[in-house]
Amino acid sequence: MRDRDPEGRARNARPRDGLGRPLPYGAPGVERQPEGIERTPAETLAEAQRLLDAGMPFHAHEVFEDAWKTGAEADEGLWRGMAQLAVGLTHAARGNSVGGASLLRRGAANIEAYRAGEPYGIDIPGLVQWAANLAGELETRPEVIAPDRAAPRLARPA
Repeated sequence: MRDRDPEGRARNARPRDGLGRPLPYGAPGVERQPEGIERTPAETLAEAQRLLDAGMPFHAHEVFEDAWKTGAEADEGLWRGMAQLAVGLTHAARGNSVGGASLLRRGAANIEAYRAGEPYGIDIPGLVQWAANLAGELETRPEVIAPDRAAPRLARPA
């Protein structure tokens, strides 16, 4: 029988580690990120940065996914790209260098369209450069990346 959430949707109830990998039932895991939360862009960025700094890029991706699904249609590509960057870092931390590099490049391409406006104080040029550097590193020296040490800064310093 499949696990279901309170609304009856299929959802794996197994605990997960900090990188979103399923653990055996009954194992201690990391609390899951609640889904469907509507946040302001500033709240989205603050929560995602907190999770990235804590070495939890999979959870940061879920925060960006909420923004992509609940935010303004004009920002859909921005938040999708930000989610892809977080998933790229997740794959790199899991040891999937090829998938990590691919998602980092795809995410950077998606946010590139927002470079001129740098919406919500997001450091688009810095993130695009970060993604290119990390993707290049993964392609030339495939290794597991420590996600907390590789976490990008999402916004320009105030």
